Amino acid sequence: MHIIVVGCGRVGSGLAYTLESRGHSVAIIDQDKKAFDRFLGDSFMGRAIKGVGFDRDVLHSAGVEDAAALAAVTDGDNSNILTARIAREHFGVERVVARIYDARRAEIYARLGIPTVATVPWTIDHIARHIVPEDAKADWVDPTGSISLIERPIPSSWVGRPLAELEDTDRIRTVGVNRGGSARLVEPGLVAQDGDTVFLAVRNDAVADLDSRLNAVADAGGHH
Repeated sequence: MHIIVVGCGRVGSGLAYTLESRGHSVAIIDQDKKAFDRFLGDSFMGRAIKGVGFDRDVLHSAGVEDAAALAAVTDGDNSNILTARIAREHFGVERVVARIYDARRAEIYARLGIPTVATVPWTIDHIARHIVPEDAKADWVDPTGSISLIERPIPSSWVGRPLAELEDTDRIRTVGVNRGGSARLVEPGLVAQDGDTVFLAVRNDAVADLDSRLNAVADAGGHH
């Protein structure tokens, strides 16, 4: 898939390389052209574009029409949130995530349906989990290697659907959900809301099936 990274610092460049190494096409944006030489080097194969991430012309140059995901990881909270909102609300990018430094704002942004993250290695991994969840490694695997605990962001097309519809009696169980910055256990009848991240216990042979269920609803335009 095509992914846009806004901000070419340690996090942005590390994320760009991580995503590229997994086979995705990447465009990275930064208003300081020197940042590309400082952090990317010659081995980066994607597009490096000078500009600000909330400039719609710059986003066009980065291929936003074809982008499946965008991560805004500059050193400015407001710029990151504005960029993420424009990507989601104007261009319809399904998966967006913004890095913030002021943790007190996290709950506000979560209510807007924008995942936020804050340490460099943790941020790179967590952003990658949000924008390409099917590539994410499990948080925990049992000693026999049969069952994993994983997390998945809920696509907007799943909003209003019971989380129980993700379950498959002997293979997939919903465990908890992060909503508005607070975690809770999944109760019977709980429906998905915009911005939810759901935690599931999944047999390793059913992970692909889980992702297919999430994507099938998205591809169908959310009709059910």
